[in-house]
Amino acid sequence: MKELFGTDGIRGKANTYPITPEVALQVGKAIARSFGAKGHGSAKAVLGKDTRLSGYMIETALTSGLVSMGMDVLEIGPLPTPAIAHLTKSMNASCGIMITASHNPSDDNGIKIFAEDGFKLPDEIELDIESQVLGGEINSAHISTSLIGKAYRIDDARGRYIEFAKSSIGNKSLKGLKIVLDCANGAAYWIAPLIFRELGAEVVKIGVEPDGYNINKNCGATYPEAISNAVIKHKADIGVALDGDADRVIFCDSKGRTVNGDRIIGICAIDLKKRKRLAKNTVVVTSMSNLGLHNAMRENGIRIETTDVGDRYVIERMRSKGYNLGGEQSGHIIFMDYVTTGDGIISALHMLKLMVETGKKLSDLASFMTEYPQSLTNIPVSVKIPFEELGELQKVLSSCKNALGSKGRSLVRYSGTENKVRILVEAEKGKDVELWTAKIADCLKKELCR
Repeated sequence: MKELFGTDGIRGKANTYPITPEVALQVGKAIARSFGAKGHGSAKAVLGKDTRLSGYMIETALTSGLVSMGMDVLEIGPLPTPAIAHLTKSMNASCGIMITASHNPSDDNGIKIFAEDGFKLPDEIELDIESQVLGGEINSAHISTSLIGKAYRIDDARGRYIEFAKSSIGNKSLKGLKIVLDCANGAAYWIAPLIFRELGAEVVKIGVEPDGYNINKNCGATYPEAISNAVIKHKADIGVALDGDADRVIFCDSKGRTVNGDRIIGICAIDLKKRKRLAKNTVVVTSMSNLGLHNAMRENGIRIETTDVGDRYVIERMRSKGYNLGGEQSGHIIFMDYVTTGDGIISALHMLKLMVETGKKLSDLASFMTEYPQSLTNIPVSVKIPFEELGELQKVLSSCKNALGSKGRSLVRYSGTENKVRILVEAEKGKDVELWTAKIADCLKKELCR
């Protein structure tokens, strides 16, 4: 059982354990030791961040820990998480580190770590780093003055990722498309508008004025209302909303209607199958994906494999079985032919390319499936008691399963990144969704929010 690492790195409220400079210093030391740093020039880490004010604090502490153990640091400043994963590989680094709390509010921050191949760390390495940090002060006295690592500011990192992203669609011209691009006042605020403009799209940009506090605030992938309103106002063809570190994306069509990760995955799966490029005619999704997607994929002769919630589990399944498309309803889309993690910019580029090539509107492409009514409710909790120990909850969930049968479902899980319990209810009839959401929520509030 991991104490520091959740489903997506280390995360919490900034300046509160474990997101403190003291812990970050130790994490930096542990990373350097885990990745074989022995002195200046022996190993290097790519280090990026999003736009949170606390990023400066964590960046400085991590860098101090890394160089004190003899690891060099390539500081690239604010860039999307997938850019860190790509640059880790392209710059032949030992590891990549991203300081971000993704879609969380600005009060939070976190640390995501990538191995040299650009993939997130396996459990055994996370456990190794965690055991070092929790084991007490990590001694760096064996690193003499001549072996202390160096920190370098890499000025051309943005350009490297820009060219990589554009090349993923063969530098296809997007001329003629008008898009509203919401960068969530986050890591992609500068780089994303440039990429789409260089490919010829007309870009109306919002969420591009970060002040250290406004990341994800009433904008971005977690607040699609912002692009919806802007698309209608500017009469755009499509809205593209990234989250704070740009590893996920949500769209809206020309009428302002949201197109979530399920529909994005389905659109791309159907296209890839037509072009005989969908590996093993299979896509990988999580247990949160709508039953309507399952039905639509079945009708199109496409298999679905389901994992636990979290893009790392999707990626693990894709890697182990050789699949090339997967993702989450929340907008983490993984095109394994190009990337090693969810990439909101590259996902958007592929959707825009498809619109250009087919001449179809997003609304037409997204009409392939009929969604079941679905509700996702979040309840803040102070403790995370195993669900099997909550007797009344088990009774309610059993009653829900019996009532909905094969025409619906419920799913209750704890967030891996926040102190919340998430309730998903899905059914053919909206009234059933409302009924069982209320019953499950009331039960959880009684048992977890006393």
